Amino acid sequence: MKQTMLKLTKIALLAAASLAVLSACNNEQASTPKAAAAAAESAMTASKVDGVRFIEKVTRGEGDDFVIPYEKYALDNGLTVILHEDHSDPLVHVDVTYHVGSAREDIGKSGFAHFFEHMMFNGSENVADEEHFGLITDAGGTLNGTTNTDRTNYFETVPNNQLERMLWLEADRMGFLLPAVTQRKFEIQRATVKNERGQHIDNQPYGLVGEKLNEALYPEGHPYSWQTIGYMEDLDRVDVNDLKDFFLRWYGPNNAALTIGGDFDRDQALSWVAKYFGSIPRGPEVGEPEAPTFTINKNRYLSYEDNVALPLIVMSWPTTTLMDKDEAPLDVLMSIIGTGDTSLLYKNLVKNGLAVQAQAGHGCQELGCTFTVNALPNPNGGASLADLERIIRETFEEFEERGVSDADIDRFKMRIVAGKVFSLESVSGKVSQLAAYQTFFANPNLSTEDIARYETVTAEDVMAAYEKYLKGKPGVILSVLPKGKALAPAKPDNWTYTPRTLPVYQPLSENDLEFRTATDDFDRGEKPPVGPAPEIHTPPIWRDTTPNGIAVLGAENNETPTTALQLQIHIGQREEPLDKLGLTALTFAMLDEATTGASKEELSDRLQRLGSGVSIGAGDDYASLVVSTLTDNLSDTLDIAAAKLFSPAFNEDDFYRVKDQFLQAIAQKEKNPGALADDVRRLLIYGGDNAFANADMGTADTISAITLDDVKAFYEEKVQKAKAQIVVVSDLPQTKVISEFSAFAQWKAGDAKRAEIHAFPALETNAIYLIDKPDAAQSEIRIARRAMLWDTAGEYFKANIMNFPLGGSFNSRINQNLREDKGYTYGARSGFGANDYAGAFTASAAVRANATGPALTEFFREIDAYREDGATDEELVFAKNSIVQREALAYETPGKKIGFLSNMLTFDLEPDFVDDQRAALNAMTLADVKFLARQYLNTDDMIVVIVGDRDLILEDLKGFGRRIIEIDASGAPIAAE
Repeated sequence: MKQTMLKLTKIALLAAASLAVLSACNNEQASTPKAAAAAAESAMTASKVDGVRFIEKVTRGEGDDFVIPYEKYALDNGLTVILHEDHSDPLVHVDVTYHVGSAREDIGKSGFAHFFEHMMFNGSENVADEEHFGLITDAGGTLNGTTNTDRTNYFETVPNNQLERMLWLEADRMGFLLPAVTQRKFEIQRATVKNERGQHIDNQPYGLVGEKLNEALYPEGHPYSWQTIGYMEDLDRVDVNDLKDFFLRWYGPNNAALTIGGDFDRDQALSWVAKYFGSIPRGPEVGEPEAPTFTINKNRYLSYEDNVALPLIVMSWPTTTLMDKDEAPLDVLMSIIGTGDTSLLYKNLVKNGLAVQAQAGHGCQELGCTFTVNALPNPNGGASLADLERIIRETFEEFEERGVSDADIDRFKMRIVAGKVFSLESVSGKVSQLAAYQTFFANPNLSTEDIARYETVTAEDVMAAYEKYLKGKPGVILSVLPKGKALAPAKPDNWTYTPRTLPVYQPLSENDLEFRTATDDFDRGEKPPVGPAPEIHTPPIWRDTTPNGIAVLGAENNETPTTALQLQIHIGQREEPLDKLGLTALTFAMLDEATTGASKEELSDRLQRLGSGVSIGAGDDYASLVVSTLTDNLSDTLDIAAAKLFSPAFNEDDFYRVKDQFLQAIAQKEKNPGALADDVRRLLIYGGDNAFANADMGTADTISAITLDDVKAFYEEKVQKAKAQIVVVSDLPQTKVISEFSAFAQWKAGDAKRAEIHAFPALETNAIYLIDKPDAAQSEIRIARRAMLWDTAGEYFKANIMNFPLGGSFNSRINQNLREDKGYTYGARSGFGANDYAGAFTASAAVRANATGPALTEFFREIDAYREDGATDEELVFAKNSIVQREALAYETPGKKIGFLSNMLTFDLEPDFVDDQRAALNAMTLADVKFLARQYLNTDDMIVVIVGDRDLILEDLKGFGRRIIEIDASGAPIAAE
């Protein structure tokens, strides 16, 4: 479960020249014979299903590249049903979106919409506690829910034989949830929400920015003045009947849209929808929300201290509303001011080293949008927050003088278009767009209208929007200051948060609630059957070699006109000397700067005009160059990628700027408890003598010591001599793809010998390593040991099957205990990870600080019990079903295919390796589970790493009888005072 900020996908046009081929989509009012026949056919079909009314059918005509075909229906109870058929993969995606978010909440009852997102996964009248997760996981599916200010959605992607059961599940929690909602469940989920807030807000660097910004931006009582997760004191002052009342008000079928996409039969789907949803009574009428008006009379300055490494300035102004005529011009302005390397903020703050990061955003929600600028100063640049504010304001003045160029608008349009095309690669992406348009505008077919508003944006529109909403307008300026550092805010505070005025709480009883009851002629308690599992085949794969010897593994994908590829270079952190940790990452970061023929800004401009992405990075074992592009622009994109790879300028100014960014990122990472726990766990397990055991970006000392000559030498002596391979997924045929790779003809690399791995250290298994984070709201726990290496279908593969019931799913023992039963955490898990030279088992969670000791006790208890007794028959069947059936979802998108091919390339596999895995999975027995558990789950062989508030948790930790070793962020022991 997660919260999201609403930002509907912007839809634009490829270029003015393509306007001629864009035409309105057919619907039931269309005058063409074809459209009329389609509408009549659909109406005839719908009339066979009682209670289902046909509304419209939209098809994709010639030139309608962005249209998502669908049929729209309505049930008698007001439920809107949207069907999008896509038979390219044997899966279905089901989405139920309710037009209710935190903006619908009453004063003093914040967080209810998000809270119900949690409650909706905890059983209903005919679905047992945790069965919702269990049934979908067992089917090999994925599921989640998200809440923002304006809507809540619940969705699942499953093999196509599971559709009826998914509709039964969604209908049961829409119409039959409340009989299963108890005070006990309410209290457990209240604890879970508090843990979620602790993990994602209170214990995160800058986590409170959104809350404090909105409190200052909006007047008290404005529906956007509180965060989606709400104030915890509001949840503490209410009980389960308040939650039930909220559900009864907002979660009726007439305030929902059910959208189904994928491989299904329309007639059958409509029949199931009518059966399971048709009898659910209509809820109270729901009107469209009205946007409250407000004004900010003068700039509001506020600040707060946080456990961060760098100060932050955020400037925010209220603007327009979603889909208003001014939204598109403001989006273009956002791009000019602060999006990417071509922006004015990049030039004025980042390029010159004054800031580590500076960017602009224009987030739109149903009732309002905000234009925001934020920047993190570079301590080595010498600029204060006051300096940054001044430069940001001067940047707007510069924009006013320079105006808006055709290139500005074209660049933005192309980037939006490419994003739109890529969003069509998955069924879930298409369903999400249909559902959003329906929810907010009662029209899923808004693509043409959305395109038109971007197509017609002019320079005058952008300037007019700037003058209307930003020029000389007061806003909110928030400064975040590192604790313990004498740094000044942008300006002294002139605005202070005033505690909310809450109404007197009026408790509700069951008798105050108006329940609605459905009447059916079938037994809802009987789970619908599922059909035969779809037959899954790996995608057709081809192998080839470029003329200069680069091995290529490819697959064809004809669903969208796109190409995705990854050039994998066999060089990584394991090759670095210990005194120059981070050298690989720093070298490849320099490859993403200027080339000998163009500046970084010029390269970025070209890529944005193409709608393409080229990213470069490095890890432990491999570096990679990743390309994502519209296929029509593949050649031009590969030319840019090749220039980055073969002709880096290695400019001194770029080097010092990038180096500063690395140093500040390292400092920031040490303030992130979760990242710190992961880094230290890895270092302790594999030993500091192995370069790969350290963080990929190195340490402050090693990065400081690296010179530009070091980078150049590493590039020439290591990178250019490393082996390279390519994985690619494209709508082009194999021969055409290979011909495009002439861009990489300069690659003359061999197969350089990889660095040796040093012996791993003896583990201090009778110890708890403690890193102090004063005032931390949560403790990060890691329990770990070394384990086996990666294999295809051997011990490593089987160990992950063994772990599945213990910590490999939401329904696992560890998560059910620590999250659902005890309320200690937002999520707990365990698993095995490995490559061809190192492997480990890790159990982890972020737990409530005052539950650190009890949570560790429960971790040990669950792992020890599982080691002793192994899994049950039911658990093993559940694991097998989930793992084997999720293959139906494994090859849907180019990204998933790239991952599959990359795995094959990395471990030199043939496509039939999945057959070996299926055989190993089917042969797995309870005895196998117990054997592997006995071998790898002895907690006496495991180390414990905890990042938390020492003063609060130390006494509890002493009770475990393990030696407490206090260490710093580098893993070095701290001498006792």
